[in-house]
Amino acid sequence: MKITDLLKKDGISINASVADQNAAIDALIDLHEKVGNLNNVSAFKKAILAREEKGSTAIGMGIAVPHAKSFAVANPGLSAMTVPAGVDYKSLDGNPSKLFFMIAAPDTAADTHLEVLSKLMTLLMDQSFAAKLLEAKTPEEFLSIIDAKEAEKDKEEAAKKAAAAAPAPAPKKLLGVTACPTGIAHTFMAAEALELKAKEMGLSIKVEKDGSAGAKDVLTASEIAEADAIIIACDKNIDMGRFDGKEVIITSTKEAIHNPEALLKKATDGETTHYKHTGAVTKTSDTANESIGRQLYKHLMNGVSHMLPFVIGGGILIAIAFLLDDYSIDPSNFGSNTPVAAWFKTIGGVAFGFMLPILAGFIAQSIADRPGLAVGFVGGALASTGATFAAPGGDIPSAFLGALVAGFAAGYIVLFLEKICEKLPQALEGIKPVLIYPLCGILVIGLVMCAINPIVGALNAWITGVLEGMGTGSIVALGVLLGAMMATDMGGPLNKAAYVFGTAALANQNETGFMIMAAVMVGGMVPPIAIALATLIFKNKFTAAERKSGPVNFIMGLCFITEGAIPFAAADPLRVIPSLMVGSGVAGALSMVFRCTLRAPHGGIFVFPVVGNVGMYLVALLVGSVVGCLMLGLLKKKVEE
Repeated sequence: MKITDLLKKDGISINASVADQNAAIDALIDLHEKVGNLNNVSAFKKAILAREEKGSTAIGMGIAVPHAKSFAVANPGLSAMTVPAGVDYKSLDGNPSKLFFMIAAPDTAADTHLEVLSKLMTLLMDQSFAAKLLEAKTPEEFLSIIDAKEAEKDKEEAAKKAAAAAPAPAPKKLLGVTACPTGIAHTFMAAEALELKAKEMGLSIKVEKDGSAGAKDVLTASEIAEADAIIIACDKNIDMGRFDGKEVIITSTKEAIHNPEALLKKATDGETTHYKHTGAVTKTSDTANESIGRQLYKHLMNGVSHMLPFVIGGGILIAIAFLLDDYSIDPSNFGSNTPVAAWFKTIGGVAFGFMLPILAGFIAQSIADRPGLAVGFVGGALASTGATFAAPGGDIPSAFLGALVAGFAAGYIVLFLEKICEKLPQALEGIKPVLIYPLCGILVIGLVMCAINPIVGALNAWITGVLEGMGTGSIVALGVLLGAMMATDMGGPLNKAAYVFGTAALANQNETGFMIMAAVMVGGMVPPIAIALATLIFKNKFTAAERKSGPVNFIMGLCFITEGAIPFAAADPLRVIPSLMVGSGVAGALSMVFRCTLRAPHGGIFVFPVVGNVGMYLVALLVGSVVGCLMLGLLKKKVEE
């Protein structure tokens, strides 16, 4: 099968004009639909967008390869598009993308078409080939360029196989493994980059491609035993047991695609790590050069990201229970007075109850991998129950703060156990992750939590008391601070810190916590809406592309997706970010003044029915957005096209 068997003339658009990434995706999907490759357009688009959320498929060099494997694909195929003007596709190298190939793979597909697609990925690494495709005037010429290059590549592969029997001239034997989350594009491009650069440098390397159809060019035990160095360029965790005792370089597919020469030079110069397998799956990401603060932040975010689905789902169900209940029946039992409300509150409460164990468990897992998971879960559960030495069944819950302590403590406890178990006999290697780590880890975390629960619980109670006892001025100041933080870096550490503070306050299930969560969410909704308003009112302050994409931010803001404002902030940070901080700060303050409450930690306008004092909450959102818009109009300079 040839590449052109999967790419039809009607599936190619030459010299297209698209406004942004979403428009490019829609255009490529339309081409797939045109040639009959899809049986469900909306489902396929969801699959494409889900892949983009894991990381941009714009690989740099002006090329983007969006792809998805889905039941919505009727026939495996390609669509292609050239965009001479370029479009911002969040490329790895920051440059606009001009050449697009969209891969549609059925979820029950055989290997044949994936092999063809992997060949296309390797061809695109040749920049002269990509340049010729961009210069094509018609779909027919586009296809002929691909045919010619494919024939040339087939000859090279044949020559490579013929020469495989000859002794390798390289002084060192190198191996590699590449893998990305979906195993379609980046996997093969990283492998090809390493192989091409190795050929240029006079080196010999065999690369195993861990693709979606299974591993290709699998490394044999004898090859691994004889290898001098192994480059692990992966964006997902793989089983590293077979590389025990070998010299390895652990990196990403991005690094292999863009800096293959540096990686190969490190391998040949001996700048490697002697890998010692502990029985766990080793993370294939290099954290050696990260600061301690950055590592702690990543561990925290791993716990928060796994916790949020439980908090959001459970929180919204609990909020619905209050919406459906009758307060007059029994004010002390509000939320469970009617059978329907009680059902929603019970189910939501079960989901919400997982919040602390999940948070602590996945913080610990981020630190110590799978051995830390069970220890972290137990620590989080003990924080939730408030176990102490005097009352192991529960006495003083340390809540969110206790779960944070439990997660980090559990992770480092397991790392400590791994360290002291290194000298155990090899015969005990297999029982360490299934017996020693969980038994000793759970015992130690139990002791730790029983010791700190009274302290952290008292601290938590003090913080709650301070928040509940705040006067109007203090609580308004808190609203200003939280709202401004949500607009400072829009998805970055400060934004996440404010959001985590809001969810922690929400976990207390009191009015002050609900008010804090409301201020946090309205502060996060303002930036995109303020941007959208400004692009309509102050048109001379924005470029044509910004004016065209601006109104989309209305939707993003109403859905509580603060990140919609990032492109505008990045283009003019010194004027845009302060403007949005003022608008969000005003919205947060007004939300506090009006004593608006929110029992759900996400949802935007879709959870407004369960907002307390929703009318004034809308006023806070509108006023904050208008203030941010006016600040943008005042501070931004006129744009000359």
